[in-house]
Amino acid sequence: MNKRKAYLVADFDEIKQTPCPCGQSKRAFVQDGNGVASMHLVEISKESRPHYHKNMTEIYYVLEGVGHLEIDGDKIPLKPGVSVLIPPNTLHRAVGELKIINVPIPAFDSTDEWFAD
Repeated sequence: MNKRKAYLVADFDEIKQTPCPCGQSKRAFVQDGNGVASMHLVEISKESRPHYHKNMTEIYYVLEGVGHLEIDGDKIPLKPGVSVLIPPNTLHRAVGELKIINVPIPAFDSTDEWFAD
């Protein structure tokens, strides 16, 4: 009998980048059978778009760079080590040359991306 493993492993070196509202993202743990959470390595672009999610909470953790997060009319300074929890229905966009880890909870769903413009 083949028992399914209860854990998942991701190697970001093997994950292809995909465009996202923030720039380019490598998305781990976005697969059938895992609705709990996913983890994304995101390179923020100058063209990042304000967006929100109706169901997902996101946690941003800054790895590299400086900039700010525009969120509900505020500007939160971003630098390595700063983390921000973004609840559903919160308009946001990161600005600056940044590399972040993004943890969407529940796992990322491309149909839950909404834009202000």
